[in-house]
Amino acid sequence: MEETKTVEASNFIEQFINEDLENGKVTSIQTRFPPEPNGYLHIGHAKSMYVNFGTALKYGGKCNLFFDDTNPSKEKTEFVDAIRADIHWLGYEWARECYASDFFETIYEFALKLIREGKAFVCDLSAEEIKNTRGTLTEPGTESPYRNRSVKENLKLFQEMREGKYADGEKCLRAKIDMASPNVNLRDPVIYRILHATHHRTGDQWCIYPMYDYAHPICDYMQGVTHSLCTLEFEDHRPLYDWVGITLGFDPKPRQIEFARLNLTNTVMSKRYLKKLVEEKLVHGWDDPRMPTLAGIRNRGVPAEAVRDFCSRIGVAKANSECEYSYFEACIREYLNAHAERAMAVIAPLKLTIVNYEGSEELDFEINQTDENAGTRKVTFGKHLYIEKSDFSLNPPPKYFRLKKDGYVRLKNAYIVKCEDVVLGEDGEPAEVLCSYVPESHSGNDTSGIKVKGVIHWVNADTAVDAEVRQYESLLLDAEYAGQDFSERMNRESEKIFEAKAEPYLMQAADGTAFQLMRTGYYKKCREGEKLILSEIVSLKDNFNKK
Repeated sequence: MEETKTVEASNFIEQFINEDLENGKVTSIQTRFPPEPNGYLHIGHAKSMYVNFGTALKYGGKCNLFFDDTNPSKEKTEFVDAIRADIHWLGYEWARECYASDFFETIYEFALKLIREGKAFVCDLSAEEIKNTRGTLTEPGTESPYRNRSVKENLKLFQEMREGKYADGEKCLRAKIDMASPNVNLRDPVIYRILHATHHRTGDQWCIYPMYDYAHPICDYMQGVTHSLCTLEFEDHRPLYDWVGITLGFDPKPRQIEFARLNLTNTVMSKRYLKKLVEEKLVHGWDDPRMPTLAGIRNRGVPAEAVRDFCSRIGVAKANSECEYSYFEACIREYLNAHAERAMAVIAPLKLTIVNYEGSEELDFEINQTDENAGTRKVTFGKHLYIEKSDFSLNPPPKYFRLKKDGYVRLKNAYIVKCEDVVLGEDGEPAEVLCSYVPESHSGNDTSGIKVKGVIHWVNADTAVDAEVRQYESLLLDAEYAGQDFSERMNRESEKIFEAKAEPYLMQAADGTAFQLMRTGYYKKCREGEKLILSEIVSLKDNFNKK
């Protein structure tokens, strides 16, 4: 096997790996990304992917996709397919796809080995009774009355458990370790339970299933994993991970290293709550653009590159912390600012008629002003336009630089116009703004000498297409008191829909294309039937940098 060279470490995980390479414990690096297929992945899993796939890639090693499918009552093939799609979307490739269920027979045989060596026993205590005899952090646990069953009896009972002779919860298999251990996880933990449930891969072949803490080190070893990279909640479980590996004689034994999981402010990061949102139809599905699932983020139009950049920037830490959601948005905004085309759409249309203009003309419009190589495209300018209602005021406040009676404003990439009159509707609100334009004020060739501070966007009313604009807010309201449940913080107004007018270029673009709608935000273009949909990705406003 070709020896892997150490690399310059940028975090504590890589420091540990370098130590193992330098002292000869390993010669190549193998990691695994181990989701349970009991729901859709969320943004927190993106960091785990970044750590596992990224670390392997940095060392020229391999990373497997490993499905922890030891709980058939909650797992579905739908979730397996969704997880694969999410990983591919983020740009990662796995060396091997495997499942805990691939190793069920091996895991069972290792359990028999533990029984034969007097290191596991069948216990008749219920889950509640086991919990009550576990002890506390300051008091030892109480040994099970079934702890000293003979090897012969334990083998017989365990075989009968496999054959389905007992009901769920009637018996379990426990490791025999130390009921006085200061680590509660080592106080004779359950390693097999009875569960009569159909498995998404093995069907009804099994009615006993290994517990994660027992199956985890075995599956790592069977895959050749050198470094098992886990989130911080598994740190207290590491002694059990090591006990299984050492007791079963794994050589080399994989090394478990824990890192801080990703926590985002005001964001649901629990599969249980996400599932609840879907089942109670508080969202449109797992891929709702408001959801923090990777499917939802992808559907919203967030580029995979921005997600990877975000994970890279927050880094790998040992201590848990909470990251501002606005920082994630800042990473998205930065990427889209550099890559997204510009376009114009008016969300709350107000008619604007240029009384001294006739005909139409093609104007140059910058595709992306941050990219000098992006070039320009043509937009049609004419007598009848739409502007935003908010860009005109009958009673403007001080320092109002948009359009007002007898005031001047520049139309983006076009001309300076002056408001001559206003037509009011039956409700007393402006229905149409009548303007004159200054022919000498053509954008890029302005010889008018008129100085204006306001620049507003517009669309040509004669060529504009109807669009549905969807804007989003957080699914959660700010908590009113500590410990407030997610269900009590639901933002019932998190999706807002507007009827808008857009330039026809947006209809012609490929579905999924991201645009910066001038002065509005970043949006993904899609269609539902013949309807143009503009779905908000992220606002133009950068709250993170202001903080």
